[in-house]
Amino acid sequence: MDQILGKVGSYWLGQKANKEINSVGDDINSLSTSIEGGAKWLVNKIKGTMQKPLPELLKEYDLPIGIFPRDATNYEFNEETGKLTVYIPSICEVGYKDSSVLRFSDSVTGYLEKGKLVDIQGMKTKFIVWVKVTCISTEKSKVNFTVGVKKSRNRDAYEVQRDGVAVDKF
Repeated sequence: MDQILGKVGSYWLGQKANKEINSVGDDINSLSTSIEGGAKWLVNKIKGTMQKPLPELLKEYDLPIGIFPRDATNYEFNEETGKLTVYIPSICEVGYKDSSVLRFSDSVTGYLEKGKLVDIQGMKTKFIVWVKVTCISTEKSKVNFTVGVKKSRNRDAYEVQRDGVAVDKF
């Protein structure tokens, strides 16, 4: 009986240790992404090409400032191509006042146009099941999310930045 309990105990400890090691690996990846984004910000500052805050950029392109989580402050934007990459410290979900939820990978890319973010990678929304968001566009008081099907939501739900809630996987 002692041998069985010993084997069960060591199996259980092995599983716990494995989970902790995976958790540390995820934390290191998240930290790496944050450091990478911060380093790019610092290089841009030294070069004298300081970028405006992300909410200001979104507003300039007629998109609600609260589309991304509040802690998504590091980004790259190529004005010539319109390519936008937003770095998020960790995979998370953001709930909005209209009860919609967006899930974010640790980086989201897309092409920014006036009133649109297209060819999006790294963003999902709940539409019965989790589906990839491929385009966000605005028309007056509406924000349209394209997920294979166009879904309109009230724009004012996305005008305030909100905190993301950590989730296990994208």
